[in-house]
Amino acid sequence: MIHLVGIGENVETMVLDELAASLARALRESCHVHPDPIDPGFAYDPVRNQYHATAILRRLTSVATDGIRILGVASMDLYVPIFTFVFGEAQVSGPCALISQFRLRQDYYGLPPDPKLTNERLLKEALHELGHTRGLRHCQDWSCPMAASTSIERLDVKNTEYCLPCWRRVMGVT
Repeated sequence: MIHLVGIGENVETMVLDELAASLARALRESCHVHPDPIDPGFAYDPVRNQYHATAILRRLTSVATDGIRILGVASMDLYVPIFTFVFGEAQVSGPCALISQFRLRQDYYGLPPDPKLTNERLLKEALHELGHTRGLRHCQDWSCPMAASTSIERLDVKNTEYCLPCWRRVMGVT
C-alpha cells in the first residue's frame, strides 16, 4: 500500500488523486491520499530559497508505519547539499520517498502551463523514487523510469513503465 502526502499547502488534491490513481494502475497496488499535508517550514533554507529534501524525508520516516510506503508530493523547490536541485529523493529499500512538482511544471521554464505533461512527469518521478524504496538502483535504459534524471529533458525521454528487468524487481520476480 502507498500513501501520498502533500508537502505544503499548495499541492492540489486533484493532482494527488490523479497521481494516486496512476500509481495504482502502474504498480498494481493500492494507493491512497492522506488528508493532512505536512508543513515543510522546518526544512526551509533562506540562503538557497529551497527546501532540504533529506530533512523532509526524515519527517516522513517518523510517521511511516509497517507495510506502507509513503510518497511525499511537494510544491516547492527541493535540494540536497551536493546538487543545485532535485526532482525527488528516496530511501533505498526504505519506506519513504519524496518528489516535487516545482521544476516539473512547464511554467517554471517560462512556457505555457501543460497540466497533462506535468502529471506525466509526476508519475515518472514517483515511479523512479518508489523504485528506489524497493531497492532498485539507476537503470542504464534511458527510457526506464529508473534511469537517472538530472534535467527535465532526461525525464521527458522516460516511459511511464519500467523496463522488463526493473519491472521484475519491482514485482519481486527474479
